[in-house]
Amino acid sequence: MGPHPDLFDELRVVTAGGELDLTTVPAFARDLEDARHGSGRLFLIVDLRGVTFMDGSVLAPLCATWEDCHERLGWVRVVHNRPGASLVFRAAGLLERFPRYASAQDAWQDVPADPATACRAT
Repeated sequence: MGPHPDLFDELRVVTAGGELDLTTVPAFARDLEDARHGSGRLFLIVDLRGVTFMDGSVLAPLCATWEDCHERLGWVRVVHNRPGASLVFRAAGLLERFPRYASAQDAWQDVPADPATACRAT
């Protein structure tokens, strides 16, 4: 297998919008859990382009999702375009785990938006 999954059935996309904080992250966490149903390898794109604000409360469900996908020999890639998401990931020391992708297509093809994050854990 090359760097991209051969089967699209293994790819799932979770899209979030609005504010992600302590009051709204439980619904986001449920969406991430729902996307991980079943067994076998899983590739997950989390699209945060519609998120206007996010705080550190998103990190626990994202990290749990990352660990589950990696245990299943897959990956999680995050799409976002606002500086707030990068700040949250940077403050938590997770920029290498969650590099920024500009689009779902870029995430699928593993083309990070920031070249400096090209050597990272996927």
